[in-house]
This record gives sequence, C-alpha cells and structure tokens, in this order.
Amino acid sequence: MSVEIMILITVIILLLFTTLVVLISRYRRCPSDRVLVIYGKVGKSATGLQSSKCIHGGAAFIWPVIQHYEFMDLTPISINVDLRNALSKQNIRVDVPSRFTVGISTEPGIMQNAAERLLGLKLSEIEELAKDIIFGQLRLVVATMDIEEINTDRDKFLDAVSRNVETELKKIGLRLINVNVTDIMDESGYIEALGKEAAAKAINDAKKSVAEKDRDGSIGEARAQRDERIQVAEANSLAIEGENQAKVTIAQSESAKRQREAEALREATASEKVQSALALKEAYESEKEAELARASKEKATQEADIIIQAEIEKRRLEIAAEAIAEQSRRKARGEADAIYAKMDAQARGNLEILSKQAEGFNKMVTAAGSSNDAIRLLIADKMEELVKVQVEAVKNLKIEKVTVWDSMNGANGKSTTANFLSGMMKAIPPMNEMFDMAGMDLPSYLGTKQTSAANEEIEE
Repeated sequence: MSVEIMILITVIILLLFTTLVVLISRYRRCPSDRVLVIYGKVGKSATGLQSSKCIHGGAAFIWPVIQHYEFMDLTPISINVDLRNALSKQNIRVDVPSRFTVGISTEPGIMQNAAERLLGLKLSEIEELAKDIIFGQLRLVVATMDIEEINTDRDKFLDAVSRNVETELKKIGLRLINVNVTDIMDESGYIEALGKEAAAKAINDAKKSVAEKDRDGSIGEARAQRDERIQVAEANSLAIEGENQAKVTIAQSESAKRQREAEALREATASEKVQSALALKEAYESEKEAELARASKEKATQEADIIIQAEIEKRRLEIAAEAIAEQSRRKARGEADAIYAKMDAQARGNLEILSKQAEGFNKMVTAAGSSNDAIRLLIADKMEELVKVQVEAVKNLKIEKVTVWDSMNGANGKSTTANFLSGMMKAIPPMNEMFDMAGMDLPSYLGTKQTSAANEEIEE
C-alpha cells in the first residue's frame, strides 16, 4: 500500500472523527430545572417565522452556524412587596405588606413569551420587572375592595390578587407560585377600630352568655324542687292505689278461678262429643276423596285417549295441508317458469324481427343514398295495398236504385247531381295527394296534376 493512500485514509478518518465530535458537541440535553431556548433559523409558525423554540426536558440537536441556544433557569424567585398608602374603595389608605413567589412558566405559549422577553436577563432584573407588575395589580385590587372585605374575607382578596397578577405575569412568561399577605394596616386606624369593636362585641357576648347560664341554673334548680314534690305525692298516691288494686285483683282472681274450673268442665264434655263427630266426619270425607280420586282417574284416562286421537288427527290434517300447499307452490312455480319462458321467447322473436327490419332499413338507406329516399321507396312498395284499401272503401256499397230529382240549379252552372257525385269522389283521397303527403311526385305514366280551371271543365 502506498504512502499516498495511507495519508488519504488517515485524512478521511480524521474528518469523520471531527464531524462526529462536532455533531456530538451540538447535541444538548435540557435539565428538569431549566428551559432550553433554541433561536436562529428554527422554522415557521402559523403567524410567520418563529423566533425561537423552547424545550423543557429531553434534548435537541443545535445546527451549527444557523442556530444557537441558551438556558433559562426555573428557580423560583421570592419577591418582597411592601405596598404602602394604597387607596381602597372607601378612599382609606392602607399598607399591605406581602411576599410573592414567581417563576418562569413551562406552559408552551407562556414559555415562548419568556424566551422572547426574559432570555438573557439576570434573576435580579427579572425580579424587578415582576415587582413592578405586582405593585400595579396589587394597588388595582385594593382600589376595588372595601376595608372590611380586605380584612375579613382574606380568601377573596388573595384570589383577586392571584388572578390579576398571574394574568399580567403570563404576558412576560412568568407564573405565580404563591402569595402570602402578612398584615394589613391603615393610617387612619380604621382597621384597629374594627378590631376593638370586634373584641368588645366578643366580651359582651361572653358576659351575656354567662348571665344566661346563671339564669338557666336558678330556673333549673326551682324546677327540680317542684318536680321532686310532685313525684313524692304521686308516689304516695300510687302506693295507696296499688294496695286497693291488689285487693280487687285478689277478689277477681278467686272469681276467675271458679269460672275457669266450670268452663274447663264444660269444654271437656263438649270436646268429647266434638271429637266423636270429627272422627265420623273424617271417615266420611276419606271415602268421598277416594271416590273422587277414582272418578278423576277414569275421567283423565278418557280425556287422554280423546286428546291423543285429536292430536293425531290434527297432525295428519296439517301434514296433508302442507303437502297440498307444497304442490300448489310447485305448480305455481312451474306455471310462472312456463310463462316466463314463453314471454322471453316472444321478446327474443320480436327483438330478432326488429333487428332484421332495422338491418334491412339500414341497407335500404345505404342503397337509396338518404333516409328520405328510403322512406319513399317503402311507401312506393306499399302503394298497391293503399290503392286497394281506397277501392275497398267504396266497393261494398250496394246501390240498387238511385232516383235523382235535379232542378239544374247547382252552383257555377253545374247540376246538383254533378255536385253530389263530385263531392262523393272527393271524399276518397286522390292518389296525387297521397304522393304529395309522402314527399313523392306522381309517375308520368299515371298522368300529371291539372289546374283548378281544367278540373272544373272536366267536371262539367
């Protein structure tokens, strides 16, 4: 192997290795606490050229020369906002010391805003920018609320602050993480007065509660003594009533004892007679049930025989009806097939006749030179039949005798008889008119068309 080839191979290897190193060095991974911003020629968006491309997590290849990259830190920024002399809705100036925690957002659209407005800024610069926005929105929220709402309904106040501040922070690519309002003070002492009023109200409520409890205790003690005396009297009354009731109970018990003994004797005698009667009744009922069972069995046997015979006859009739129906269906199907075959044959015959007629007419048109000439030839071929039909029209007229009374007073010097015969012959279409309707000229050997004056002379 020559030295030149070795040098060439070495150069190619070095170029490939250098290219690989460069490609590896342009491949950047994005940590979870940062946002990778690629700017330069990064493509197009729906509104035009895209200024940058943001990646949170993952990795991307940075093309040399046409692209570059930077990282944006996602570390939260704590901002101390000491708002003083903010004018409330009641025109009372208040101090709202608070602390806001913000950070760069990772939402796609908001992250693009951060790349366009915060890329390259230091954390202190981002903090000052966010602080100005927070001051403005905090003053705006305080101006729309009363002192009572700000002081007592703290959740509503914080919700309004968070909503307004976060809306404005998103425009520069930040998001609000937390809001903490430490204390609210006012220069006129209105909030302090509200606190004293609330404390006094709580103390008075407590005193009132203690007095009400003392009153309830005295009333309870008096009610307890009353209940004690009532219960003792009721106990003595119940004791006397109990003694009297016991005596009555003893007397009733003796009377009931004697009644039960007599009742028991009567029931024993009646029970013996009832048992004897029940025994006879059960014997009769047993015999009756046996007879009924035997009759039911015989009835069931007869019914079973009749039903089975009826079912057999019914099944036989159904099979016969099905066979007749099947024969009818087959016969109808055969007749339908025969009719179809006949109609199909007729249709095929008609089609063949029409096809041959069309083929012959086509050849006739070709021979005659045009369709009109071919039609004239067809009419000339049928002329004998047409003349025959004209002759037949008057052939069967049987005129045995014609009596003519002519007064010779016809029009144009003609007799009435001449006019009658002339009109009668004119009722039959002349051959010349038939040729005219067919678009043909009368052959010369049949004569020529005469003028109206000549016709009148001939008629005379």
